[in-house]
Amino acid sequence: AASRNVQGLLACHVGGLHVPYDQQPHTWQQLADCRNLAPLRASMISVTALSHRSSVSVTAPHRPMPSGSCYRLSRPVVAVFGSGGGSGKDLPAIRDAELSGIIFQPFQEVQAQLARLDDIIDNAAVPGPTTMSAVSMARMDYEDRLEAAINEQINVEYTMSYIYHSLAAFMDRDNVGLPGFAAYYKASSDEERHHANLLISQQNRRGGRVKLKTIHSPESEYTSEARGEALWSLELALGLEKLNFGKLRELHDVASSVNDSEMCHFIEDYLLHEQAKDVKKAADLVSRARRAGPGLGVFEVDLLLQREYGYGLDGGDGAAAAANGA
Repeated sequence: AASRNVQGLLACHVGGLHVPYDQQPHTWQQLADCRNLAPLRASMISVTALSHRSSVSVTAPHRPMPSGSCYRLSRPVVAVFGSGGGSGKDLPAIRDAELSGIIFQPFQEVQAQLARLDDIIDNAAVPGPTTMSAVSMARMDYEDRLEAAINEQINVEYTMSYIYHSLAAFMDRDNVGLPGFAAYYKASSDEERHHANLLISQQNRRGGRVKLKTIHSPESEYTSEARGEALWSLELALGLEKLNFGKLRELHDVASSVNDSEMCHFIEDYLLHEQAKDVKKAADLVSRARRAGPGLGVFEVDLLLQREYGYGLDGGDGAAAAANGA
């Protein structure tokens, strides 16, 4: 069927017969009755509108067309039936001709990766049954200096965790008696250790080798005659958080210099953003401690930390601990 708005003469090939446009049927029933073609072998009509670059196929059952509906076409219309001159078997060939080609051929392109894997196994430094444990199968485009930088950052995170744990133990002493500060530094120690674990998992994920290095021994006394234990420890924590943020920026610079976008994404989402929040949190605590002042002010800041982080090294419900302490 064709729209009455089509300009010029269109051809409708019905069972191999040519029908002028002014005599073309405009309903499915008329099309079936045209030239005594009622006993068609299949009562399906495929109308294919062909353009320069694409083809559209519409199939409808043997029934009258809805009143007022038409197909507005700018190309000739070919009606192909189950039998006759126009065979539907030509449609797949037409569609295949319109394709521009296969874009991705995995079974051919993967051969290079398989050959590289064979080279890794053949050139392993430790031949024999232990080869699989000595060579990474997942390593791909992972620079050696980025791998070394990840191991250095793991050491930084563990060192930070060690210092915070030492601070927590100091604040939990009976002659210091700041359980809120102890809980805060214990939580900070756990967070830094969590960051180290994230880096270890990422190192293994990229096919690198984790090399844990010596951790610097932290101080055991955090007293200050001028500022007191609480304010001095908070200022130290703020400086450590800023230092760690700078270390993460340096790690990100190494990943950027070798165009490792996946590692840049990991550092940004899982480390840098979280570290920026930790810097802000530490700065807020320094401001509150300075505003509260020594003595009773330190006690109020400690209660604030108890509500958020718990009581002492054991943690627990911070709000309940604060209520009991008050």
